[in-house]
Amino acid sequence: MHPARRAFRAFFGTQFDGMTTSDSNSSLGFFSRLAMWLATGLGLGLVAPAPGTFGTAIWGLPLAWAIGQVPGVGWQIAAIVLANLVGIPLATVAGRVLGGKKDNQAIIWDEIATMPVVFLLVPLTNWKVAVAGFAAHRLCDITKPPPARQLEQLPEGLGVMADDWIAGIYACLLLGALEWCFRSAGWAVLSVAAGG
Repeated sequence: MHPARRAFRAFFGTQFDGMTTSDSNSSLGFFSRLAMWLATGLGLGLVAPAPGTFGTAIWGLPLAWAIGQVPGVGWQIAAIVLANLVGIPLATVAGRVLGGKKDNQAIIWDEIATMPVVFLLVPLTNWKVAVAGFAAHRLCDITKPPPARQLEQLPEGLGVMADDWIAGIYACLLLGALEWCFRSAGWAVLSVAAGG
């Protein structure tokens, strides 16, 4: 049985396909199920055709917006660090449940938790910033500029998260550079003044 299907059955139960509980991977404990649920974006990573893209759009952008509402950059950074540190054990446990494949595509916590990093230099204030930040994050996550690909080789959840930290930092710098270029040219494309 495909590891994603096994994980889906283990998480949601067997009422969806008529199997008995003994046929499913019922040996998963509460914390393994919780880690799996969170790491896959409440199951989105198990069913979406492009899990990283969907996870970034559906969960990453709202998380980035919510963290952006926290008063003070120091507290925002603390929230981002916490979300990313939590991701290491989540990705490790979910990776094991999903069959041990390195950086299984169903694990999307890395995309979700690193999305707020993108908006540290250019706050998420309107839809244009959201689209530009989303595109920058996906570009950097997919292309994996150095040292992202090398960090991906780290063990288990650390490797799953570390390459996305680099992608988030590069995307943050790219978004900041775009905003600076637009502002220097006199265009308020990514600023609050640009209007929703």
